[in-house]
Amino acid sequence: MNEPNRDTLIVVRRSRRKKHGHHGGAWKVAYADFVTAMMAFFLVMWLLGVGTRQQRAAIAEYFKNPSMTPGTATMAPPGRMGPGGASDSMIKLGGAMDISHGPGKDRRAVRADPANVEKLAREREKQRLESLMVQLRAAIEKSQALEPFKDQLLLDITPEGLRIQIVDKQNRPMFATGSAMLEPYTVAILHELSGFIEQAPNKVSISGHTDDAPYSSQSHYGNWELSADRANAARRALLDGGLEEGKIARVVGLAASVPFDKTNPSNPINRRISIIMMTKQAQDAALSQEEAQAVPPRTLPTPVTITALASGAP
Repeated sequence: MNEPNRDTLIVVRRSRRKKHGHHGGAWKVAYADFVTAMMAFFLVMWLLGVGTRQQRAAIAEYFKNPSMTPGTATMAPPGRMGPGGASDSMIKLGGAMDISHGPGKDRRAVRADPANVEKLAREREKQRLESLMVQLRAAIEKSQALEPFKDQLLLDITPEGLRIQIVDKQNRPMFATGSAMLEPYTVAILHELSGFIEQAPNKVSISGHTDDAPYSSQSHYGNWELSADRANAARRALLDGGLEEGKIARVVGLAASVPFDKTNPSNPINRRISIIMMTKQAQDAALSQEEAQAVPPRTLPTPVTITALASGAP
């Protein structure tokens, strides 16, 4: 048996895993910069799409001149640095560039459609009147002068505006019986209310109402005249309380034609003064009616005399 050759070399090869070098977090910083740049890019593109011409000019001027030093832009709105300088419009307009919170196209739609503009104005005016009514209710609750008369002050919103009604009670009428003379506490109520009525955005309307009891007079003085005189007495008391005369658009007497309690026309609550803080639409309608009535009648044209020719005339 042969012995193994001890001089034979046996080589064992082992595979070695290659180790990758440590890259650190530099790629994360680069990626974050890329995402931020893309977000800024798309934000600028969005602003250019929904902004107005002046707003786009302000954006362009900002990128041309971000250091707030005077520039040469021809369309940028004047800012603190003057015309052509860097505008502060972006700061004033905020993140939404002074557009509505809906889609960007709705601003242009509102401009293009006057009906939308009018509808939006009505909604804002209604909100303002509702807010004023809440403030007025709170003021009446806190007012010591109005404390005894809270049950005689009725507030509501009508198509014409915010209405304040001061109604009679069985043992506490606003006026002397059959007269347009205000009771002292009614004067105090109107003086207290005049400051709140002055806050109305538009003009006010004052109307007087009576119940259906016939007025005993031999001089053709009836409920129509009495309600008109009472409305005028309320107007004078409001003026004495500080209301500007120019705020009053209309003073009318309606007698018993519009009862508060339709089921009982003789109810004392039907005797009342109604003060309406008018909406702009109601104010314009009232003033247009007055202007139409004030237009003088047109002068009729002078009739033209036509002389017929006799038969056989040349």
